[in-house]
Amino acid sequence: MSKKNKTIPVNRMTEDVHTGIAIERFNFNDLSIEEKAEFKEENQAHRHDRHSFFLLEEGTVAIEIDFQKYTIEPFSVIYIHPNQVHHTITTENVIVSCWAIDNENLNPEYLKLLEEITPVKPLVLEKEIFSVIAEAVLLGIQLSALKSDKLYHSIIKDSCNSLVALVISQYLKNVPSTDKISRFDVVTKTFRELLEKNYTTLKRPADYSPKLNISTPYLNECIKNATGFSVSHHIQERVILEAKRLLYHSDKSVKEIASVLGYDDYAYFSRLFTKVTGMSALTFRNKNLD
Repeated sequence: MSKKNKTIPVNRMTEDVHTGIAIERFNFNDLSIEEKAEFKEENQAHRHDRHSFFLLEEGTVAIEIDFQKYTIEPFSVIYIHPNQVHHTITTENVIVSCWAIDNENLNPEYLKLLEEITPVKPLVLEKEIFSVIAEAVLLGIQLSALKSDKLYHSIIKDSCNSLVALVISQYLKNVPSTDKISRFDVVTKTFRELLEKNYTTLKRPADYSPKLNISTPYLNECIKNATGFSVSHHIQERVILEAKRLLYHSDKSVKEIASVLGYDDYAYFSRLFTKVTGMSALTFRNKNLD
């Protein structure tokens, strides 16, 4: 069994942590044996401290994101939200470009869009747009070397935001246009945004309906019509996802996890976990031990 941490590790993609921005490119074939061993040792399950994007140019990567495993091949891009826990399982002959940016430096419009599309799967790009993004990354890397420039931070901030926008635009191709979105979809979208920010404190449908200026029955009607599931289902699923993350990737006790997630009644939390997953929290942890 691998060593667990008290909390889920948060990794930074660059040593220059003060800018809140990173743009890098790695050729795994050029890494020394020591560097490869260090990468493998450090690549335990973790979160990033910012929004992260990976453009796979060559090779194959197997990655797990929130208990979902993906095999990524060229020419693909993947976006990982700071909340998502992930780790690389295997790499083979990989060349990958990556960039990351924190909330402070991210264009507010792009941040809103990223929150709306999370979670996403790896996206295979058309060769033309892949080439555009790959060239933009190379330019961003060149610009990030201009550290003596008086406008350095603005330059790399704008460069990284441009890369983010290019990727968002590709994901949005699969999202219905706004003129086709129903009232149910609009309410559901806003509810999900509220849920993501409040799932540790607001646990009942009646906690959310006033914030949306609608009745609780109508909120349930909207969510059920848009997703097929009730408001309570979505609240419980979000809470249990975070519980799974902490059970699998940290050594917090079940009682500690219940408290972190806003449950003073440990027994109630334990029953809820069993109801949603079909097994106890301890069974889930033991089943998933490395």
